Amino acid sequence: QVQLAESGGGLVQPGGSLTLSCAASGNFHSINVMGWYRQAPGKERDLVATVNSGGSTNYADSVKGRFTISRDNAENTMYLQMNSLKTEDTAVYYCYVEATVQTCPGAGCVEYDDDYWGQGTQVTVSS
Repeated sequence: QVQLAESGGGLVQPGGSLTLSCAASGNFHSINVMGWYRQAPGKERDLVATVNSGGSTNYADSVKGRFTISRDNAENTMYLQMNSLKTEDTAVYYCYVEATVQTCPGAGCVEYDDDYWGQGTQVTVSS
């Protein structure tokens, strides 16, 4: 019911910058939380940053002061501005969305919250 399109990954040198974007589309009532997670080889998927519909943000300690998450509610699009990139930022970055969607199994319809993930975009920080 929600499709996520990520873009902006690539190869960058240490100290450089990249901007990731994620656009949500499909059939949903609202987009509640948007966020980015990342997974490095051999490691678990970890939170990078989230932003809710009111604009409140949350960051992993490892990216505070370097990354900035933002969203355009009118376009259902989220951005992650990544500055001062380090080699340890190398990972696949996944867009995450919590959306309120609707199902109408019978005579009535029911709304519920569900989680959706993008396909991931590779960010490589290397000299």
